[in-house]
Amino acid sequence: MNMLLHGVKDTEFEIYHGDTLTNDWDMLRETNPAKMPKFDAIVANPPFSLRWEPTEELGQDVRFKNHGIAPKSAADFAFLLHGFHYLKDQGVMAIILPHGVLFRGGAEERIRTKLLKDGHIDTVIGLPANLFYSTGIPVCILVLKKCKKPDDVLFINAAEHFEKGKRQNVLTEEHIKKIVETYRDRPEKIDRYARRVSMSEIEKEDYNLNISRYISTASAEEEIDLTKTHADLVAFESQIAAAKAKHNAFLRELGLPALP
Repeated sequence: MNMLLHGVKDTEFEIYHGDTLTNDWDMLRETNPAKMPKFDAIVANPPFSLRWEPTEELGQDVRFKNHGIAPKSAADFAFLLHGFHYLKDQGVMAIILPHGVLFRGGAEERIRTKLLKDGHIDTVIGLPANLFYSTGIPVCILVLKKCKKPDDVLFINAAEHFEKGKRQNVLTEEHIKKIVETYRDRPEKIDRYARRVSMSEIEKEDYNLNISRYISTASAEEEIDLTKTHADLVAFESQIAAAKAKHNAFLRELGLPALP
């Protein structure tokens, strides 16, 4: 439905109705590697932090057994691993998820750590809050590859770049273009916006991908010119003294007590 609403013709895709987590689709249950479908590009926008009931059998599922099972409280990584399993070696996957996947511990930390150690997480893109009708929370896009060349992760902090709407915030064409160009060019650093972070630094951060750990959005405090400030205060004091003297002159003419 999302694809139709965004102008993708129904002749360009097929719709399957089934449970992604239990892999209800016959075409994806093929066990022969030569026949199993693989895709050049995978895009996913799963329900955020869905509660689910993983079984022991799912623990041995080929999609999950090398990384582990996502916790019952949040199936985010289950959706990610499902898509990643069907990605071609030279393919690219992009999935929209809540920021919690970047730093939560437990089973999610173990999955995230393995993906990072294996060199599969290519880019982390932080988006603004209130982009979706269903939730106001800020989200991120994880870009994954099976054969990633650079030994680093690109972080893009686009959370402050949006157009405020009446109900939802909006990414304009200009904002989207900046994200795409930054992803494509993979710059070493853009102040307050993007940075390539080495795996050694990520390891030191215990494989935590919280964007604020790697890109500072704090504004530098303006330096105070003490000489100028002193001169300004002297001038103010002089003006106060002159105004006070003039005011007291009026008070004396009126026979009233002067200001001390």
